[in-house]
Amino acid sequence: MFYLYRLGKSLRYFGCIFLMITSLMANHQKMNVLLIICDDLNDYIQGFGGHPQSQTPNIKRLMDSGVSFLDAHCNIPICNPSRASMMTGLYPHTSRCYGFEAWDKIEILNSSRTMMDHFRKNGYHVLGTGKVMHNRDSQEWEEYGHLVDYGPFANDGGDKDIAHPDVPAPFSEDFGPVDGSFGPLKDLNGVRSTLNGKPLVWRTGNWKKKRELHYGSDTDRDPTGDELNAEWAVKQLRHLAHKEQPFFMGVGFVRPHTPLIVPKKYFDKFPLESISLPVIKRQDVKDTFKHTLNAEQPDDRGGDRGTKMHDSLVKSFKGDKDLALRKFIQAYLASIASVDDLLGDILDVVDNTSLKNNTIIIFTSDHGWGMGEKNYLYKNSLWNESTRIPLIIKSPGSSQPGTVSKVPVSLIDIYPTLIDLCGLPKNTLKNDKGRNLDGFSLLPLIQKPNENNWEGPKSVLTAMYNWSTEYTPNQQSYALKNKQWRYIRYSNGKEELYDLMTDPKEWQNLVGLSKYKNQIDAFRKELLLRISSKSFNAQSSAGKKDADFWKAKFFEKYPEADTNKDGQLSWKEHRLHKAKLDSSKSK
Repeated sequence: MFYLYRLGKSLRYFGCIFLMITSLMANHQKMNVLLIICDDLNDYIQGFGGHPQSQTPNIKRLMDSGVSFLDAHCNIPICNPSRASMMTGLYPHTSRCYGFEAWDKIEILNSSRTMMDHFRKNGYHVLGTGKVMHNRDSQEWEEYGHLVDYGPFANDGGDKDIAHPDVPAPFSEDFGPVDGSFGPLKDLNGVRSTLNGKPLVWRTGNWKKKRELHYGSDTDRDPTGDELNAEWAVKQLRHLAHKEQPFFMGVGFVRPHTPLIVPKKYFDKFPLESISLPVIKRQDVKDTFKHTLNAEQPDDRGGDRGTKMHDSLVKSFKGDKDLALRKFIQAYLASIASVDDLLGDILDVVDNTSLKNNTIIIFTSDHGWGMGEKNYLYKNSLWNESTRIPLIIKSPGSSQPGTVSKVPVSLIDIYPTLIDLCGLPKNTLKNDKGRNLDGFSLLPLIQKPNENNWEGPKSVLTAMYNWSTEYTPNQQSYALKNKQWRYIRYSNGKEELYDLMTDPKEWQNLVGLSKYKNQIDAFRKELLLRISSKSFNAQSSAGKKDADFWKAKFFEKYPEADTNKDGQLSWKEHRLHKAKLDSSKSK
């Protein structure tokens, strides 16, 4: 009996040792990373206060299991440069990426490692699907699922994609099959094109390659691009749960990027007559200056596209602004709800496998979207609706369930955060022409969200896309946003200042009032200091804007556009030939 007692005691002792060793091994095991990013998602989700009728139980489920950054912002509110900034941890003024240039044309970006590259160099299996980057897909991944798919698109039975047939003109014609399109995925049987009389069909895919999408009903149809990405991610995660090698997985959902077309069941969640509208101040735009920029630019995404979209939408519904916004917001909420369901499928796999305890989950968006505030319906503004984004981080062993942080942070902070959480080297340069990370690790806030132990700047810095010849940092538009203030300085020198404590909706521009002169002066100095940092060589040549790049690509494809045969393509020749092509396609 005594020997049995001693044996039992020894077994218990060695059992404790085994558990200690196992625990130590687990603590030294590299954490997996699951990065989930949406496109054009603002704060219209449960828990972020953007819209009272949002239905996002799975996003809320993730919030309840991790830490939510309620004052997170993008660093530039348009797709390509925002994702470039996030995935390299560099400000636009550091990289000179303010627009849609190919990355390999920008020396600093080409000489700095992306997150994916850095994780791959440090032993991770790197795989992704969908729109994580912008026009930079499979080359960043060891394993890549599905190409970016912006569909579904309505199609006239030929080569021309059109806006959803339920969208009236002029909005459908002014902004076309992408920005001018929203409505439920439905049976098009019997619906014909008003242009050529052919039956309408559904297509899906990206800008260059599309395929027909079968639709009989919500239960008899081909999957959408976002659904394919979720299915791929679920399959891969189940497989990866049994692998020892750590992984970095990116999952990019396109919705709620336009066209806002998702299955009808998601529209049914939000009856049109019950849609709550944002509180919009009459004449709010009068003391703002976004509309003073680049009104005649060849690409109005850098100008006042948001005002044009707003006015065209209202006109399309015979001047009924409330109805117009309800229609659009219904489609936006439906699109978000569709993504939320897909997120739930992914979370189920993580929560029900070994991945639950060793996988960091980050959920975010590249930028927001204005919903009629200041008569603006688009991204690429320096107001809250465009810059604010959801940011949720669940990190087993570091984050506490259901916590929130109200410290202003931004997307460039994700990269250094992951380096800290995963114990990776801090050097992210490919060569001496690259740049060190501009962001700061969020780890202190993940561990203690309510404590003021943040080492990063007190103000979030956001730039704005501008169609210019060269991207010289001091010739761009910027916003500085801290807990109390939002300061905006446009490239033409116009300014805006809002006291967010008394004016959270940014209704009253305080610039011009003498009592705020010192505050404005302080922001001017801070901005100059931030964009003149040592993170870049001020004397180096600025990156050429995509205007010239895309004109050169057009000339390469259509050499006949050079009507005077001087070997160069003028903007006038480009414009005339493009109009000719568009005219022939519409016939």
